[in-house]
Amino acid sequence: MIHQYKNNGYNIVLDVNSGSVHVVDDCVYEIVPVLEPILKAGLSGETAIEAACMACEKLPYSSNEIREVCEELIALHEAGQLYTPDIYEDYIIDFKKRETVVKALCLHIAHDCNLACKYCFAEEGEYHGRRALMSFEVGRKALDFLVANSGNRVNLEVDFFGGEPTLNFEVVKQLVEYGRSLEKEHNKKFRFTLTTNGVLLNDEILEFANREMANIVLSIDGRKEVNDRMRPFRGGQGSYDTIVPKFKKVAESRNQENYYVRGTFTHNNLDFSNDVKHLADLGFKQISVEPVVAKPTDDYALVNEDIPKIIEEYDELAKDIIRRAKEGEPINFFHFMIDLTGGPCVAKRLSGCGSGTEYLAVTPWGDLYPCHQFVGNEDFLMGNVDEGILRTDIRDEFKCTNVYAKEKCKKCFAKFYCSGGCAANAYNFHGDINDAYDLGCELQRKRVECAIMIKAALDEQSEGEEQ
Repeated sequence: MIHQYKNNGYNIVLDVNSGSVHVVDDCVYEIVPVLEPILKAGLSGETAIEAACMACEKLPYSSNEIREVCEELIALHEAGQLYTPDIYEDYIIDFKKRETVVKALCLHIAHDCNLACKYCFAEEGEYHGRRALMSFEVGRKALDFLVANSGNRVNLEVDFFGGEPTLNFEVVKQLVEYGRSLEKEHNKKFRFTLTTNGVLLNDEILEFANREMANIVLSIDGRKEVNDRMRPFRGGQGSYDTIVPKFKKVAESRNQENYYVRGTFTHNNLDFSNDVKHLADLGFKQISVEPVVAKPTDDYALVNEDIPKIIEEYDELAKDIIRRAKEGEPINFFHFMIDLTGGPCVAKRLSGCGSGTEYLAVTPWGDLYPCHQFVGNEDFLMGNVDEGILRTDIRDEFKCTNVYAKEKCKKCFAKFYCSGGCAANAYNFHGDINDAYDLGCELQRKRVECAIMIKAALDEQSEGEEQ
């Protein structure tokens, strides 16, 4: 499968199955689609070249130019870098039979929050239920469950999540200490993450987090007026002025690494590139501002009519990221961070985050769900930390979720980058984890295109500097 597009003055050709990216001139760009059906028909060598030259006779290029391009393209094909076959579809049979191990838990350390964010899927931290704080005992059993079900995997991940986890920070500290006590005996290494709105951040919490947390996720939506509209305190006052100084301190204390500020854009701030720029101008280097996922009846929900503006904003943001990099002030924008050289393993390419199999969420009372976005939906209650996985049918359903199980993914050029998208979004919009959230798919495709273009632009700059 070939995907080709133009962006910011670049002609880009992506060979989907191999992941090879080619930045080409106009002549090559126009010949690429002409040659593909010829090679698919089984022609090769001089026969293929002659057929392609005949098919390109009406193009505004000389016969020598066309022949030279055809020869180059066929050479790339023979080298496995263009017009490559799908080698993953046969692999999916064995992939479905794979033995899964749990490698990550999202610990809902607090089903409570000190903010009242309007778009919160957790309903101010309650997750459609009651307010609760996880006890050390439940958290201890969760870590024991993770170790017992992680097989030979050494590196394990635990995200302290909410609600707002700093409302229960003493238990966070106790669980980190307990996790560390398990590492040597069981040959495990825990990678802890803290996701926080920052309201309660202080020197004690920051010192502990910098010592023990591999990553800190800091929630802020961008400009003051945008953030305060959607992320107010329960009394209605905005949170921006409270959290920004604390977040700056976190970023600097971690040398601008191993954290990110994470925001959400909505129908109310479709000019979200300005929010990313604002966060960058505040000094943050690791930034994520993501599209809201909301019910169509919510006044802040994104709608299909918003897509052209959002695509325009991604283009604007991509150009700004290139500018900052060239000026020596680079930032990382989470949704543009694509590894085009190594990339994720095959399993990740096919199935994504591993929700329901490798990744589970744990409620304050120890119930297990496929991920945090399914918490509260009893249809997806998989078991508990005392008895383990009881609903193996749910696990098996998620185990079989992959880009080949989703009809909408089969012909999508971005499938190996998004791995089929979010199962929770697919279920919430279509009632089927093997469907796909259409608006989200449109935006993901655009983000992939922008990410590749940024890489092309920065590589071009590096090559120019070397010459």
